[in-house]
Amino acid sequence: MAPQTDLSPQDKLDGLALLILRLGLAWFIFLWAIHKILTPGQYQQLARHFDKVDVSTLQVYGMGVLQIALCACAVLGVFRLFSYGALGVMHLFTVLRRWERFLDPFAINEKGFPINRNPVIDLAVLAAFIALVLLIRRDHFSIGGWLARHDRPRWWM
Repeated sequence: MAPQTDLSPQDKLDGLALLILRLGLAWFIFLWAIHKILTPGQYQQLARHFDKVDVSTLQVYGMGVLQIALCACAVLGVFRLFSYGALGVMHLFTVLRRWERFLDPFAINEKGFPINRNPVIDLAVLAAFIALVLLIRRDHFSIGGWLARHDRPRWWM
């Protein structure tokens, strides 16, 4: 079977939609990863508060570097199932840490500010990660997608 190199107009639209989704999700996680490098103390406090564990500054830096590397893979579209999936699982961990806040999405503090609004954003991001993984075969504008269309080695996809 000859490799498919030409994309239909619909394939191009699907690929463009997934490119936008992939870049947006990578940027979202990248910002959190960079903050781990810039303000590791904040993440040490969060781990202590939410997870009841103490992590070293080096561990926070290590997680930030790992997330940055996975974001770079996602932006390029290499090791797609691994990189997209790993970022999604990391985000799922964040969602699971705050699950109680989803039970009262309309809570308002004494100053009238909605306090559980941001976790709703977390759910939308988690849904986007799931969609990105499920639609990986339509992710045409990535290195993995290009390799798949040209019958190249599958380990990059």
